[in-house]
Amino acid sequence: MAYQPAPRRADHPQEWGGSTATESTNEPRPSSPPPARTRSGRHPAQYLALLVGLAFVGAGIAGFFVTGFDFGDFESWIDRNTDQTLLGLEINPLHNVVHLVIGLGGLALWWTLAGARTYGLLLFLGYGVTFVYGLFAVDNTDINYLSLNTADNWFHLASAVVGLVIAVLPPRQRR
Repeated sequence: MAYQPAPRRADHPQEWGGSTATESTNEPRPSSPPPARTRSGRHPAQYLALLVGLAFVGAGIAGFFVTGFDFGDFESWIDRNTDQTLLGLEINPLHNVVHLVIGLGGLALWWTLAGARTYGLLLFLGYGVTFVYGLFAVDNTDINYLSLNTADNWFHLASAVVGLVIAVLPPRQRR
């Protein structure tokens, strides 16, 4: 008996290549239907990446209102113990720039699911490493260039978890 491919679904022929169930082809049938999207056609991971990106851009901008906009002295940019906080998280100008860069990355990558997942993976890896770095840097002013405190460390761990969620959020299947 010769191999007979399974018929294509007739209810959404465009998603399976534009043919109808009555046509017979030798193309293999996809293993699962495409992931469900929101009404706008975007995956929830994309919206989460957008939300995180906006939050980090907002934190970076707000941080400059706390630390000031003096761009003249490099030493003030890497002040290791500023006692200046934004929502309990210690910051310095360099920390604000890092938040802006991370946020702009989210705004640039949320447009596609692959971009959002890449952003999530970068958040997970970057903030995972930053969390471990912070375990050593919080009480060591010689290496604490971002002016981290303990609250920052827990926030970095939470950010790593959010990045992991964005990276691996499973596609919801259509019913």
